[in-house]
Amino acid sequence: MVSLSPSFKLIAQLALFSVTALAADVNYVFNIVNANISPDGFSRPAVLLNGAFPGMLIEATPADTLHITVNNQLTDPLMRRSTSVHWHGLFQGRTASEDGPAMVTQCPIAPGNSYTYDIPLTGQAGTHWYHSHLSSQYVDGLRGVIVVRDPNDPHLALYDEDNVDTVITLGDWYHLPAPGIQAPYIAGGHEPVPDSGTINGVGRYVGGPSVPRTRINVVQGKKYRFRVVNISAYAGFRFSIEGHSLNVIEVDGINHVAQTVDGFDVYAGQRYSVVVNANQAIKNYWIRAPMELQHASDNDNLDTENVYAVLHYDGAPNAEPTTSADRDPETVLQEHTLVPLENPGAPGGSAPADRVIDLQFTRDTTGGTKWLFNGIQYHSPSVPTLLQIMSGASLASDFTTSEHTLILNHNEIVKIHLHGSANGHVHPFHLHGHAFDIIQGDSGPANYVNPPRRDVVGVKGGTGIIRFKADNPGPWFLHCHIDWHLEAGLAVVFAEAPAENQSGPKAQIIKPEWSALCPIYNALSPDLQ
Repeated sequence: MVSLSPSFKLIAQLALFSVTALAADVNYVFNIVNANISPDGFSRPAVLLNGAFPGMLIEATPADTLHITVNNQLTDPLMRRSTSVHWHGLFQGRTASEDGPAMVTQCPIAPGNSYTYDIPLTGQAGTHWYHSHLSSQYVDGLRGVIVVRDPNDPHLALYDEDNVDTVITLGDWYHLPAPGIQAPYIAGGHEPVPDSGTINGVGRYVGGPSVPRTRINVVQGKKYRFRVVNISAYAGFRFSIEGHSLNVIEVDGINHVAQTVDGFDVYAGQRYSVVVNANQAIKNYWIRAPMELQHASDNDNLDTENVYAVLHYDGAPNAEPTTSADRDPETVLQEHTLVPLENPGAPGGSAPADRVIDLQFTRDTTGGTKWLFNGIQYHSPSVPTLLQIMSGASLASDFTTSEHTLILNHNEIVKIHLHGSANGHVHPFHLHGHAFDIIQGDSGPANYVNPPRRDVVGVKGGTGIIRFKADNPGPWFLHCHIDWHLEAGLAVVFAEAPAENQSGPKAQIIKPEWSALCPIYNALSPDLQ
Protein backbone atom coordinates (compact mmCIF):
# COMPACT_ATOMS: atom_id res chain seq x y z
CA MET A 1 0.00 0.00 0.00
CA VAL A 2 1.23 3.48 -0.85
CA SER A 3 0.46 6.18 1.71
CA LEU A 4 1.26 9.84 2.06
CA SER A 5 3.79 9.40 4.84
CA PRO A 6 4.47 7.10 7.82
CA SER A 7 2.87 9.65 10.13
CA PHE A 8 -0.25 9.96 7.96
CA LYS A 9 -0.49 6.17 7.81
CA LEU A 10 -0.33 6.00 11.61
CA ILE A 11 -3.02 8.65 11.92
CA ALA A 12 -5.16 6.78 9.42
CA GLN A 13 -4.78 3.57 11.39
CA LEU A 14 -5.39 5.08 14.81
CA ALA A 15 -7.78 7.95 14.21
CA LEU A 16 -9.43 8.03 10.81
CA PHE A 17 -11.03 4.64 10.86
CA SER A 18 -12.06 2.01 13.36
CA VAL A 19 -12.59 -1.69 13.02
CA THR A 20 -14.69 -3.13 15.78
CA ALA A 21 -16.13 -6.60 15.92
CA LEU A 22 -19.08 -6.79 18.28
CA ALA A 23 -20.81 -10.14 18.04
CA ALA A 24 -21.65 -10.38 14.34
CA ASP A 25 -21.25 -6.63 13.67
CA VAL A 26 -18.08 -5.39 11.97
CA ASN A 27 -17.67 -1.62 11.75
CA TYR A 28 -15.48 0.43 9.45
CA VAL A 29 -15.16 4.16 8.86
CA PHE A 30 -14.17 5.37 5.39
CA ASN A 31 -13.04 8.97 5.15
CA ILE A 32 -13.06 9.78 1.44
CA VAL A 33 -10.53 12.55 0.90
CA ASN A 34 -8.56 14.39 -1.75
CA ALA A 35 -4.82 14.10 -1.26
CA ASN A 36 -1.64 13.88 -3.32
CA ILE A 37 -0.17 10.45 -3.86
CA SER A 38 2.62 9.01 -6.05
CA PRO A 39 2.21 5.24 -6.55
CA ASP A 40 4.72 5.27 -9.41
CA GLY A 41 6.77 8.28 -8.32
CA PHE A 42 4.61 10.88 -10.09
CA SER A 43 2.69 13.03 -7.61
CA ARG A 44 -0.93 13.89 -8.37
CA PRO A 45 -4.16 14.66 -6.48
CA ALA A 46 -6.46 11.68 -6.08
CA VAL A 47 -9.67 10.40 -4.50
CA LEU A 48 -8.55 8.22 -1.62
CA LEU A 49 -9.88 6.22 1.29
CA ASN A 50 -8.17 7.40 4.46
CA GLY A 51 -5.34 8.81 2.35
CA ALA A 52 -4.12 5.56 0.77
CA PHE A 53 -4.17 3.63 -2.51
CA PRO A 54 -5.37 0.92 -2.50
CA GLY A 55 -7.81 1.52 0.32
CA MET A 56 -7.80 -0.41 3.56
CA LEU A 57 -8.62 -4.13 3.60
CA ILE A 58 -12.11 -5.03 4.82
CA GLU A 59 -12.09 -8.33 6.75
CA ALA A 60 -15.07 -10.32 7.98
CA THR A 61 -16.54 -13.80 8.37
CA PRO A 62 -19.71 -15.12 6.68
CA ALA A 63 -21.85 -14.65 9.81
CA ASP A 64 -21.02 -10.96 10.09
CA THR A 65 -22.91 -7.82 9.19
CA LEU A 66 -20.74 -5.04 7.80
CA HIS A 67 -21.43 -1.45 8.84
CA ILE A 68 -19.30 0.86 6.70
CA THR A 69 -19.67 4.59 7.31
CA VAL A 70 -18.60 6.67 4.32
CA ASN A 71 -17.74 10.28 5.17
CA ASN A 72 -17.51 12.35 2.01
CA GLN A 73 -14.76 14.92 2.56
CA LEU A 74 -14.02 15.60 -1.13
CA THR A 75 -13.26 19.18 -2.18
CA ASP A 76 -11.13 19.08 -5.35
CA PRO A 77 -13.08 20.51 -8.35
CA LEU A 78 -10.84 18.61 -10.81
CA MET A 79 -12.57 15.36 -9.80
CA ARG A 80 -16.00 14.13 -8.76
CA ARG A 81 -16.93 15.49 -5.34
CA SER A 82 -20.01 13.40 -4.66
CA THR A 83 -19.39 9.69 -4.19
CA SER A 84 -20.95 6.23 -3.99
CA VAL A 85 -19.30 2.90 -3.14
CA HIS A 86 -20.07 -0.52 -4.63
CA TRP A 87 -19.22 -3.73 -2.75
CA HIS A 88 -18.32 -5.85 -5.74
CA GLY A 89 -19.27 -9.50 -5.40
CA LEU A 90 -21.56 -9.16 -2.37
CA PHE A 91 -25.05 -10.34 -3.32
CA GLN A 92 -27.03 -7.88 -1.16
CA GLY A 93 -30.06 -10.07 -0.52
CA ARG A 94 -32.84 -7.65 0.57
CA THR A 95 -30.24 -4.86 0.75
CA ALA A 96 -30.10 -3.70 -2.87
CA SER A 97 -30.15 -0.20 -1.40
CA GLU A 98 -26.61 -0.85 -0.15
CA ASP A 99 -25.18 -2.09 -3.47
CA GLY A 100 -23.77 1.30 -4.44
CA PRO A 101 -24.06 2.05 -8.18
CA ALA A 102 -25.14 5.67 -8.43
CA MET A 103 -28.65 6.19 -9.80
CA VAL A 104 -29.30 2.46 -9.99
CA THR A 105 -29.62 1.67 -6.29
CA GLN A 106 -29.01 5.05 -4.65
CA CYS A 107 -28.39 8.74 -5.08
CA PRO A 108 -24.75 9.68 -4.49
CA ILE A 109 -23.45 10.85 -1.13
CA ALA A 110 -23.08 14.62 -1.36
CA PRO A 111 -19.89 16.43 -0.26
CA GLY A 112 -19.85 17.05 3.48
CA ASN A 113 -22.34 14.25 4.09
CA SER A 114 -22.14 10.67 5.33
CA TYR A 115 -23.89 7.38 4.76
CA THR A 116 -23.51 4.03 6.53
CA TYR A 117 -23.79 0.94 4.34
CA ASP A 118 -25.30 -1.95 6.33
CA ILE A 119 -24.55 -5.27 4.63
CA PRO A 120 -25.48 -8.65 6.17
CA LEU A 121 -23.17 -11.22 4.57
CA THR A 122 -25.72 -14.02 5.20
CA GLY A 123 -23.20 -16.81 4.82
CA GLN A 124 -21.33 -15.46 1.82
CA ALA A 125 -17.54 -15.85 1.87
CA GLY A 126 -14.67 -15.27 -0.54
CA THR A 127 -12.51 -12.57 -2.11
CA HIS A 128 -14.31 -9.41 -3.24
CA TRP A 129 -13.52 -5.73 -3.58
CA TYR A 130 -15.00 -2.26 -3.35
CA HIS A 131 -14.77 0.79 -5.56
CA SER A 132 -16.52 4.03 -6.30
CA HIS A 133 -19.48 3.53 -8.60
CA LEU A 134 -20.08 7.15 -9.55
CA SER A 135 -19.01 7.98 -13.08
CA SER A 136 -15.24 7.37 -13.53
CA GLN A 137 -14.35 8.23 -9.93
CA TYR A 138 -12.66 4.94 -9.06
CA VAL A 139 -10.08 5.65 -11.77
CA ASP A 140 -8.84 8.36 -9.41
CA GLY A 141 -8.10 5.90 -6.60
CA LEU A 142 -11.14 4.87 -4.55
CA ARG A 143 -10.75 1.08 -4.57
CA GLY A 144 -9.76 -1.72 -2.19
CA VAL A 145 -10.28 -5.37 -1.23
CA ILE A 146 -12.85 -7.29 0.83
CA VAL A 147 -11.91 -10.67 2.32
CA VAL A 148 -14.61 -12.78 3.96
CA ARG A 149 -12.79 -15.75 5.49
CA ASP A 150 -14.76 -18.94 5.93
CA PRO A 151 -13.81 -20.92 9.07
CA ASN A 152 -15.18 -23.97 7.25
CA ASP A 153 -13.30 -23.31 4.02
CA PRO A 154 -13.10 -26.67 2.21
CA HIS A 155 -9.62 -25.71 0.97
CA LEU A 156 -8.35 -24.82 4.46
CA ALA A 157 -5.92 -27.76 4.65
CA LEU A 158 -4.10 -26.59 1.52
CA TYR A 159 -2.49 -23.47 3.01
CA ASP A 160 -0.83 -22.19 6.19
CA GLU A 161 -1.11 -18.40 5.76
CA ASP A 162 -4.02 -16.18 4.69
CA ASN A 163 -3.85 -12.63 6.00
CA VAL A 164 -3.51 -8.96 5.08
CA ASP A 165 0.00 -9.62 3.75
CA THR A 166 -1.16 -12.25 1.25
CA VAL A 167 -3.58 -9.96 -0.61
CA ILE A 168 -2.21 -8.89 -4.01
CA THR A 169 -3.89 -6.10 -5.98
CA LEU A 170 -3.22 -5.43 -9.66
CA GLY A 171 -4.16 -1.93 -10.76
CA ASP A 172 -3.70 0.67 -13.44
CA TRP A 173 -2.78 4.25 -12.64
CA TYR A 174 -3.24 7.55 -14.46
CA HIS A 175 -1.26 10.75 -13.93
CA LEU A 176 -4.20 13.05 -14.71
CA PRO A 177 -7.65 13.19 -13.09
CA ALA A 178 -10.32 11.07 -14.76
CA PRO A 179 -12.81 13.77 -15.83
CA GLY A 180 -10.16 15.55 -17.88
CA ILE A 181 -8.87 12.49 -19.73
CA GLN A 182 -12.37 11.11 -20.19
CA ALA A 183 -13.56 14.11 -22.21
CA PRO A 184 -11.46 13.43 -25.38
CA TYR A 185 -12.54 9.78 -25.28
CA ILE A 186 -16.23 10.61 -25.09
CA ALA A 187 -15.66 13.08 -27.92
CA GLY A 188 -14.57 10.19 -30.15
CA GLY A 189 -11.00 9.21 -29.22
CA HIS A 190 -9.44 6.01 -27.95
CA GLU A 191 -9.83 4.82 -24.37
CA PRO A 192 -7.45 6.71 -22.08
CA VAL A 193 -4.33 4.60 -21.59
CA PRO A 194 -2.86 4.44 -18.08
CA ASP A 195 0.62 5.68 -17.28
CA SER A 196 1.62 2.62 -15.27
CA GLY A 197 0.54 -0.68 -13.79
CA THR A 198 0.75 -1.32 -10.06
CA ILE A 199 1.06 -4.26 -7.70
CA ASN A 200 -0.23 -3.42 -4.23
CA GLY A 201 -0.21 0.24 -5.20
CA VAL A 202 3.38 0.44 -6.47
CA GLY A 203 4.45 0.84 -10.09
CA ARG A 204 6.91 2.47 -12.48
CA TYR A 205 6.54 4.51 -15.64
CA VAL A 206 8.97 5.12 -18.50
CA GLY A 207 11.50 7.75 -17.48
CA GLY A 208 10.20 7.86 -13.92
CA PRO A 209 12.02 7.06 -10.67
CA SER A 210 12.91 3.50 -9.68
CA VAL A 211 10.22 3.22 -7.01
CA PRO A 212 11.02 0.24 -4.74
CA ARG A 213 9.01 -2.79 -5.83
CA THR A 214 6.27 -4.24 -3.66
CA ARG A 215 7.70 -7.14 -1.67
CA ILE A 216 5.67 -10.21 -0.67
CA ASN A 217 7.44 -12.03 2.17
CA VAL A 218 7.37 -15.80 2.61
CA VAL A 219 9.08 -18.38 4.80
CA GLN A 220 10.51 -21.46 3.17
CA GLY A 221 8.37 -24.52 3.79
CA LYS A 222 5.05 -22.69 4.25
CA LYS A 223 2.06 -22.61 1.90
CA TYR A 224 0.37 -19.26 1.21
CA ARG A 225 -3.09 -18.36 -0.02
CA PHE A 226 -2.58 -15.35 -2.27
CA ARG A 227 -5.78 -13.47 -3.08
CA VAL A 228 -5.14 -11.77 -6.42
CA VAL A 229 -7.58 -8.97 -7.28
CA ASN A 230 -7.69 -6.89 -10.46
CA ILE A 231 -8.77 -3.45 -9.24
CA SER A 232 -7.98 -1.72 -12.53
CA ALA A 233 -10.30 0.50 -14.53
CA TYR A 234 -9.07 -0.74 -17.92
CA ALA A 235 -6.18 -3.19 -17.95
CA GLY A 236 -6.12 -6.95 -17.77
CA PHE A 237 -3.02 -8.74 -16.47
CA ARG A 238 -1.29 -12.10 -16.89
CA PHE A 239 -0.18 -13.11 -13.39
CA SER A 240 2.63 -15.53 -12.57
CA ILE A 241 5.40 -16.09 -10.00
CA GLU A 242 8.85 -17.11 -11.17
CA GLY A 243 9.71 -20.70 -10.26
CA HIS A 244 6.40 -21.38 -8.50
CA SER A 245 3.17 -23.09 -9.50
CA LEU A 246 -0.20 -21.57 -8.66
CA ASN A 247 -2.92 -23.84 -7.29
CA VAL A 248 -6.19 -22.08 -8.16
CA ILE A 249 -8.88 -22.67 -5.51
CA GLU A 250 -11.29 -19.73 -5.72
CA VAL A 251 -12.68 -17.60 -8.53
CA ASP A 252 -14.67 -14.41 -7.86
CA GLY A 253 -15.66 -15.58 -4.38
CA ILE A 254 -16.69 -19.09 -5.48
CA ASN A 255 -14.69 -22.18 -4.43
CA HIS A 256 -13.54 -24.28 -7.39
CA VAL A 257 -11.84 -27.66 -7.66
CA ALA A 258 -8.11 -27.03 -7.13
CA GLN A 259 -6.16 -26.78 -10.38
CA THR A 260 -2.43 -26.16 -10.77
CA VAL A 261 -1.14 -23.79 -13.45
CA ASP A 262 1.85 -21.51 -13.99
CA GLY A 263 -0.19 -18.36 -14.64
CA PHE A 264 -3.59 -16.91 -15.41
CA ASP A 265 -5.25 -13.95 -17.10
CA VAL A 266 -7.27 -11.69 -14.81
CA TYR A 267 -9.51 -8.95 -16.15
CA ALA A 268 -10.90 -5.85 -14.45
CA GLY A 269 -13.06 -6.86 -11.50
CA GLN A 270 -11.97 -10.51 -11.41
CA ARG A 271 -10.42 -12.28 -8.40
CA TYR A 272 -8.46 -15.50 -7.91
CA SER A 273 -7.19 -17.28 -4.82
CA VAL A 274 -4.11 -19.38 -5.46
CA VAL A 275 -2.04 -21.52 -3.11
CA VAL A 276 1.72 -21.08 -3.51
CA ASN A 277 4.12 -23.52 -1.89
CA ALA A 278 7.28 -21.69 -0.76
CA ASN A 279 9.40 -24.76 -1.40
CA GLN A 280 12.13 -23.25 -3.55
CA ALA A 281 15.65 -22.11 -2.71
CA ILE A 282 15.93 -19.13 -0.37
CA LYS A 283 16.28 -16.13 -2.69
CA ASN A 284 14.14 -13.54 -4.44
CA TYR A 285 11.74 -14.33 -7.29
CA TRP A 286 9.81 -12.15 -9.70
CA ILE A 287 6.08 -11.72 -9.37
CA ARG A 288 5.08 -10.75 -12.89
CA ALA A 289 1.87 -9.16 -14.18
CA PRO A 290 2.26 -7.70 -17.69
CA MET A 291 -0.72 -5.62 -18.76
CA GLU A 292 -3.19 -6.46 -21.51
CA LEU A 293 -5.00 -3.49 -23.08
CA GLN A 294 -5.60 -1.80 -26.40
CA HIS A 295 -3.84 1.29 -27.74
CA ALA A 296 -0.93 1.04 -25.25
CA SER A 297 1.24 3.00 -27.70
CA ASP A 298 -1.02 6.03 -27.15
CA ASN A 299 0.86 6.75 -23.91
CA ASP A 300 4.66 6.94 -24.03
CA ASN A 301 4.77 6.65 -20.23
CA LEU A 302 3.44 3.10 -20.24
CA ASP A 303 5.61 0.01 -20.38
CA THR A 304 3.06 -2.83 -20.24
CA GLU A 305 5.80 -5.33 -19.30
CA ASN A 306 7.17 -3.36 -16.36
CA VAL A 307 4.68 -4.55 -13.75
CA TYR A 308 6.61 -6.53 -11.15
CA ALA A 309 6.81 -7.29 -7.46
CA VAL A 310 9.26 -9.46 -5.54
CA LEU A 311 8.54 -12.75 -3.77
CA HIS A 312 11.09 -12.52 -0.96
CA TYR A 313 12.10 -15.60 1.01
CA ASP A 314 13.06 -14.99 4.62
CA GLY A 315 16.85 -15.01 4.70
CA ALA A 316 17.32 -13.78 1.12
CA PRO A 317 19.12 -10.49 0.36
CA ASN A 318 17.10 -7.28 0.38
CA ALA A 319 17.36 -6.91 -3.38
CA GLU A 320 15.53 -7.52 -6.61
CA PRO A 321 15.95 -10.93 -8.27
CA THR A 322 18.97 -11.32 -10.51
CA THR A 323 17.15 -13.53 -13.03
CA SER A 324 15.42 -12.45 -16.23
CA ALA A 325 12.07 -10.83 -15.54
CA ASP A 326 10.37 -11.46 -18.87
CA ARG A 327 9.59 -15.17 -18.95
CA ASP A 328 6.04 -16.15 -19.86
CA PRO A 329 4.29 -18.85 -17.82
CA GLU A 330 4.30 -22.26 -19.53
CA THR A 331 0.76 -23.28 -18.63
CA VAL A 332 -1.91 -20.57 -18.49
CA LEU A 333 -5.28 -21.29 -16.91
CA GLN A 334 -8.06 -21.99 -19.39
CA GLU A 335 -11.23 -20.63 -17.83
CA HIS A 336 -13.48 -23.33 -19.27
CA THR A 337 -11.60 -26.02 -17.28
CA LEU A 338 -12.65 -24.52 -13.93
CA VAL A 339 -15.19 -26.61 -11.99
CA PRO A 340 -17.17 -25.27 -9.00
CA LEU A 341 -16.50 -27.22 -5.83
CA GLU A 342 -20.00 -26.85 -4.41
CA ASN A 343 -23.27 -27.53 -6.26
CA PRO A 344 -21.79 -27.69 -9.76
CA GLY A 345 -24.17 -27.44 -12.67
CA ALA A 346 -25.95 -24.63 -14.47
CA PRO A 347 -29.36 -23.62 -13.08
CA GLY A 348 -31.95 -25.79 -14.82
CA GLY A 349 -29.25 -27.91 -16.43
CA SER A 350 -29.47 -28.00 -20.20
CA ALA A 351 -33.25 -27.58 -20.25
CA PRO A 352 -34.52 -24.50 -22.11
CA ALA A 353 -34.20 -21.35 -20.03
CA ASP A 354 -37.31 -19.47 -18.97
CA ARG A 355 -35.87 -16.31 -20.46
CA VAL A 356 -33.25 -15.92 -23.18
CA ILE A 357 -31.80 -12.42 -23.56
CA ASP A 358 -29.62 -11.55 -26.53
CA LEU A 359 -27.28 -8.61 -25.85
CA GLN A 360 -25.24 -7.44 -28.83
CA PHE A 361 -22.63 -4.82 -28.06
CA THR A 362 -21.42 -2.30 -30.61
CA ARG A 363 -19.24 0.80 -30.70
CA ASP A 364 -20.43 3.94 -32.47
CA THR A 365 -18.25 7.02 -32.89
CA THR A 366 -20.80 9.11 -34.75
CA GLY A 367 -20.81 12.42 -32.91
CA GLY A 368 -18.65 10.99 -30.11
CA THR A 369 -17.86 7.62 -28.56
CA LYS A 370 -20.83 5.47 -27.63
CA TRP A 371 -20.99 1.82 -26.56
CA LEU A 372 -24.38 0.22 -26.94
CA PHE A 373 -26.31 -2.93 -26.08
CA ASN A 374 -28.82 -3.72 -28.83
CA GLY A 375 -28.47 -0.20 -30.18
CA ILE A 376 -29.16 1.51 -26.83
CA GLN A 377 -26.60 3.63 -24.99
CA TYR A 378 -27.29 3.47 -21.26
CA HIS A 379 -27.76 6.77 -19.44
CA SER A 380 -28.34 7.07 -15.71
CA PRO A 381 -31.86 8.17 -14.78
CA SER A 382 -32.55 11.23 -12.65
CA VAL A 383 -34.36 9.00 -10.11
CA PRO A 384 -32.58 5.79 -8.96
CA THR A 385 -34.02 2.62 -10.47
CA LEU A 386 -34.58 1.14 -7.01
CA LEU A 387 -36.56 4.17 -5.87
CA GLN A 388 -38.72 3.89 -8.99
CA ILE A 389 -39.38 0.21 -8.24
CA MET A 390 -40.22 0.91 -4.61
CA SER A 391 -42.63 3.58 -5.87
CA GLY A 392 -44.45 1.03 -8.04
CA ALA A 393 -42.56 0.76 -11.34
CA SER A 394 -42.93 -2.82 -12.54
CA LEU A 395 -43.09 -2.76 -16.36
CA ALA A 396 -40.39 -2.07 -18.93
CA SER A 397 -42.55 0.82 -20.14
CA ASP A 398 -42.21 2.47 -16.70
CA PHE A 399 -38.57 3.23 -17.56
CA THR A 400 -37.13 5.41 -20.31
CA THR A 401 -35.39 3.82 -23.29
CA SER A 402 -31.99 5.17 -22.23
CA GLU A 403 -32.34 3.51 -18.80
CA HIS A 404 -32.35 0.18 -20.69
CA THR A 405 -34.14 -1.65 -17.90
CA LEU A 406 -35.35 -5.20 -18.51
CA ILE A 407 -37.86 -6.94 -16.22
CA LEU A 408 -37.03 -10.42 -14.87
CA ASN A 409 -39.63 -12.62 -13.22
CA HIS A 410 -38.97 -14.08 -9.79
CA ASN A 411 -37.03 -17.37 -9.83
CA GLU A 412 -36.94 -17.72 -13.61
CA ILE A 413 -33.86 -19.24 -15.22
CA VAL A 414 -32.16 -16.55 -17.31
CA LYS A 415 -29.76 -17.21 -20.16
CA ILE A 416 -27.84 -14.29 -21.62
CA HIS A 417 -25.95 -14.22 -24.91
CA LEU A 418 -23.19 -11.59 -24.95
CA HIS A 419 -21.66 -10.90 -28.33
CA GLY A 420 -20.71 -8.14 -30.69
CA SER A 421 -17.91 -5.99 -32.04
CA ALA A 422 -15.12 -6.20 -29.47
CA ASN A 423 -12.85 -3.69 -31.26
CA GLY A 424 -9.84 -5.59 -29.96
CA HIS A 425 -10.91 -5.58 -26.32
CA VAL A 426 -11.66 -8.33 -23.87
CA HIS A 427 -14.83 -6.95 -22.28
CA PRO A 428 -15.10 -7.99 -18.61
CA PHE A 429 -18.87 -8.08 -18.08
CA HIS A 430 -19.96 -7.92 -14.43
CA LEU A 431 -23.41 -8.77 -13.06
CA HIS A 432 -24.41 -7.27 -9.72
CA GLY A 433 -26.43 -9.29 -7.21
CA HIS A 434 -25.49 -12.74 -8.58
CA ALA A 435 -22.80 -15.14 -9.59
CA PHE A 436 -23.50 -16.83 -12.93
CA ASP A 437 -22.46 -20.01 -14.70
CA ILE A 438 -20.43 -19.57 -17.89
CA ILE A 439 -22.08 -21.95 -20.33
CA GLN A 440 -19.90 -20.80 -23.21
CA GLY A 441 -16.73 -18.80 -22.83
CA ASP A 442 -14.15 -17.74 -25.39
CA SER A 443 -12.72 -21.26 -25.48
CA GLY A 444 -13.86 -24.80 -24.86
CA PRO A 445 -17.18 -26.49 -25.54
CA ALA A 446 -20.58 -25.50 -24.16
CA ASN A 447 -20.99 -26.92 -20.66
CA TYR A 448 -24.17 -27.27 -18.59
CA VAL A 449 -22.86 -29.99 -16.26
CA ASN A 450 -20.13 -28.21 -14.30
CA PRO A 451 -19.33 -24.84 -15.91
CA PRO A 452 -17.22 -22.16 -14.20
CA ARG A 453 -19.13 -19.89 -11.83
CA ARG A 454 -18.15 -16.27 -11.20
CA ASP A 455 -19.43 -12.68 -11.48
CA VAL A 456 -17.13 -11.24 -14.20
CA VAL A 457 -16.64 -12.91 -17.58
CA GLY A 458 -14.24 -11.75 -20.27
CA VAL A 459 -15.85 -11.65 -23.72
CA LYS A 460 -13.83 -11.05 -26.86
CA GLY A 461 -15.26 -11.10 -30.36
CA GLY A 462 -17.19 -14.37 -29.96
CA THR A 463 -20.31 -15.18 -28.00
CA GLY A 464 -20.31 -15.58 -24.24
CA ILE A 465 -23.29 -17.37 -22.72
CA ILE A 466 -24.08 -17.07 -19.02
CA ARG A 467 -26.93 -18.48 -16.98
CA PHE A 468 -28.33 -17.68 -13.53
CA LYS A 469 -31.51 -17.97 -11.47
CA ALA A 470 -33.38 -14.74 -10.77
CA ASP A 471 -33.80 -15.49 -7.07
CA ASN A 472 -32.55 -12.17 -5.66
CA PRO A 473 -35.07 -9.33 -6.18
CA GLY A 474 -33.52 -5.97 -6.92
CA PRO A 475 -32.29 -3.76 -9.75
CA TRP A 476 -28.99 -5.29 -10.84
CA PHE A 477 -26.50 -3.69 -13.17
CA LEU A 478 -24.85 -5.72 -15.95
CA HIS A 479 -22.01 -3.69 -17.44
CA CYS A 480 -18.55 -3.77 -18.92
CA HIS A 481 -15.97 -3.27 -16.18
CA ILE A 482 -13.69 -1.29 -18.44
CA ASP A 483 -14.80 1.91 -16.78
CA TRP A 484 -14.48 3.97 -19.95
CA HIS A 485 -16.94 1.63 -21.70
CA LEU A 486 -19.44 1.94 -18.85
CA GLU A 487 -19.11 5.71 -19.07
CA ALA A 488 -19.84 5.45 -22.80
CA GLY A 489 -23.03 3.47 -22.13
CA LEU A 490 -22.20 -0.26 -22.19
CA ALA A 491 -24.69 -1.34 -19.53
CA VAL A 492 -28.17 -2.67 -18.92
CA VAL A 493 -30.25 -2.96 -15.72
CA PHE A 494 -32.26 -6.03 -14.76
CA ALA A 495 -35.25 -5.08 -12.64
CA GLU A 496 -35.64 -8.43 -10.95
CA ALA A 497 -39.05 -9.35 -9.51
CA PRO A 498 -40.38 -5.79 -9.00
CA ALA A 499 -43.39 -6.85 -6.88
CA GLU A 500 -41.22 -8.92 -4.54
CA ASN A 501 -39.03 -5.86 -3.93
CA GLN A 502 -42.01 -3.98 -2.57
CA SER A 503 -43.58 -6.50 -0.20
CA GLY A 504 -43.29 -10.04 1.14
CA PRO A 505 -40.37 -12.08 2.51
CA LYS A 506 -37.96 -10.80 -0.18
CA ALA A 507 -38.90 -7.12 0.20
CA GLN A 508 -36.09 -4.60 0.28
CA ILE A 509 -34.98 -3.14 3.59
CA ILE A 510 -35.13 0.61 3.10
CA LYS A 511 -33.63 2.94 5.71
CA PRO A 512 -34.63 6.58 6.32
CA GLU A 513 -30.99 7.53 5.76
CA TRP A 514 -31.14 6.01 2.28
CA SER A 515 -34.34 7.90 1.47
CA ALA A 516 -32.62 11.13 2.53
CA LEU A 517 -29.77 10.77 0.01
CA CYS A 518 -31.72 11.99 -3.02
CA PRO A 519 -33.13 15.23 -1.56
CA ILE A 520 -29.65 16.18 -0.34
CA TYR A 521 -28.00 15.32 -3.66
CA ASN A 522 -30.69 16.98 -5.77
CA ALA A 523 -30.23 20.22 -3.82
CA LEU A 524 -26.56 20.45 -4.88
CA SER A 525 -25.40 22.92 -7.49
CA PRO A 526 -24.87 21.28 -10.92
CA ASP A 527 -21.07 21.36 -10.62
CA LEU A 528 -21.28 19.05 -7.58
CA GLN A 529 -23.56 16.52 -9.29
